[in-house]
Amino acid sequence: MTIVVAYADTPPGHAAVAAAVTESREGETVVIVPAVRGERVPDVGELAAGWPGLAGRVEVERGDLGDPSDTVIQVSQRLDARLIVLGLRTRTPVGKLVFGSTAQRILLDATCPVLAVKPAVAAT
Repeated sequence: MTIVVAYADTPPGHAAVAAAVTESREGETVVIVPAVRGERVPDVGELAAGWPGLAGRVEVERGDLGDPSDTVIQVSQRLDARLIVLGLRTRTPVGKLVFGSTAQRILLDATCPVLAVKPAVAAT
């Protein structure tokens, strides 16, 4: 089976990768898909170094369908993913009325379960 991560180089994106490592089963592949148009995605070596739990079972999918949410959904369907993991950022009161468009489209259009995570809040 496969877990697809909607990746962004942000604290919510890093939380999504960490959650995918935690949720993954032995031998399960974690596929990283860019969730921000034009953003650089680390290569497999960088990902394995940053998240040791990914060593030997991470792949990077650099689909170029234009809309990142379409890419994440289509990759998850093509790979028959068990789960999609995405990070959510904190929003202002007005921003809470509507999720970010990429997260919202993935949540609404995914054909498999979606795990939405937030980064840990630093203690003050």
